[in-house]
Amino acid sequence: MEERIIQFIKNIVNQHGYKGVIIGISGGIDSAVVAALCVKALGKDKVYGILLPERDSAGDTVSDAKLVCKTLGIKYNIISISPVLKDMGIYSMEHNFYFIPRKIKQMVVMRKWKALSKTDAYLEDLYNKGSGEFLRGISYYRVKHRIRMCYLYMEGEKRGYAVMGTTNKTEYLTGFYVKWGDDAVDIEPLLHLYKSQVFQLAKKMNIPEKIISKPPSPDLIPGITDEYALGISYEELDRILEKIENRRSLLGEDRDKIKRVKDLMSAAKNRNIRMLSIK
Repeated sequence: MEERIIQFIKNIVNQHGYKGVIIGISGGIDSAVVAALCVKALGKDKVYGILLPERDSAGDTVSDAKLVCKTLGIKYNIISISPVLKDMGIYSMEHNFYFIPRKIKQMVVMRKWKALSKTDAYLEDLYNKGSGEFLRGISYYRVKHRIRMCYLYMEGEKRGYAVMGTTNKTEYLTGFYVKWGDDAVDIEPLLHLYKSQVFQLAKKMNIPEKIISKPPSPDLIPGITDEYALGISYEELDRILEKIENRRSLLGEDRDKIKRVKDLMSAAKNRNIRMLSIK
């Protein structure tokens, strides 16, 4: 698995004449694994990390991202996207939480996440449905990934570097990414791997335990982790996804969990549609 991805990265970079690769290092497991694979494929001097925190980022986001870069020995730069978001009026769309302790922010956000959705917040998100306030919340967090991707391409193009993606198969099949945000990349080395396989690869590649053990989170709004938004654990999600993908028996699986996964997959197909046009 590891060698196949490493060769894939080498081939694409060489075929398209890239001088190296650039990665948005979030402090999470996916970007850490991608960075490690790129270092093995190209050498640390051809891998550059960009850290793009903002006002709502968790307190350990930057320190964890720096830990990844230092462990791998790659150069990096930190660019706060807060000034751009502020100039765009993004932060004024929501209540000003700047001086409120993060734990309280998390409770408020989670309560709001439940209150604004009539049925299921994540599914409404994928279908672009919900009240006006809920839709404003969607635009509030999605713009952050889109601004980050603008910075990554600006920095990448200045160097002649490819922009690496970090989306895995589980995220793609369940729509857990931002369209024209973190899916807008040149190379996606993890798109064939379930999240559980990414964890396995991380352990094999000696990614710091702190990165492996932290709860996966999009780090866009306080308190919302991946599993909280998805409404199911990654262990259960991957197991059922794999069975559905390979047409294996679902006997023994919880019916509600099966329905949840199928609902996520159906909604994700709506997200995966790039553009509607006259045929």
